[in-house]
Amino acid sequence: MPFAELGDVRLFYTDEGSGDRPLLLVHGYTADSHDWSWQLPHLVADHRVIAVDLRGHGWSSAPAEGYTTAQFAADLAGLLDHLEIERVVGIGHSMGGSVVSALAVEYPDRVDAVVAVDPAYLLPDETAGAIGPMLDLLADTDPVPFVQQLVGGMDSPARLPALRTWQVRRIAGMAGHVLRQSLEAQATGMALHSRSEPYLRRRRCPVLTFYADPARAAVERAVFTDPRSRVVTWEGAGHWLHQERPAEFNTLVAGWLASIA
Repeated sequence: MPFAELGDVRLFYTDEGSGDRPLLLVHGYTADSHDWSWQLPHLVADHRVIAVDLRGHGWSSAPAEGYTTAQFAADLAGLLDHLEIERVVGIGHSMGGSVVSALAVEYPDRVDAVVAVDPAYLLPDETAGAIGPMLDLLADTDPVPFVQQLVGGMDSPARLPALRTWQVRRIAGMAGHVLRQSLEAQATGMALHSRSEPYLRRRRCPVLTFYADPARAAVERAVFTDPRSRVVTWEGAGHWLHQERPAEFNTLVAGWLASIA
């Protein structure tokens, strides 16, 4: 199985298909590249597709530190160097949406476009009051039950119960420092609107985003800088939109990528 040795981290990835515009698939917090199982068979028919496990997640190694959005993005840039890939379309879910956006901001010559699925940014600043107590709780207790409850609350009735079980069991096997540091970095970094809004305006490539919440979709639309960007809203969906409606998701992504070629 392919691994990339990148300084302090060993990243697991798969590299399938072929095409002139590679796609880089980036999962969310506590997940891994298996989350794209609904997309991989479809996408590899027309594209080269790299699906990666972020540091501390899945089959990748779990160094003692480095679980910030910036470091995740730097790891991905290193992976692209390892694979001798100049440019990609970054496709990210949740925390992965923040990471591929950071890749587009910090390494603009490496990213042709961004697809973000219910990304972990532009949340209302009013939620800041809950961040401190949450981080205090994480610091003082076993993080696994708390994170399992947090992630489990993002489901919708449309998501198969087996997928929730799968996610909860993955969390149980993750290192505590990864759970704590990754969530703390997200909560104190790009999550809030006041912090992420000016940063996201630095994305110069076209962006396609998927949301369940129309209010969040409207906020995202306001930060677009490329006229080819688009927001898709599926009201009533949960956090894993690409798994709940995979056929529709795959068709929309493929059509949008063709439209910006």
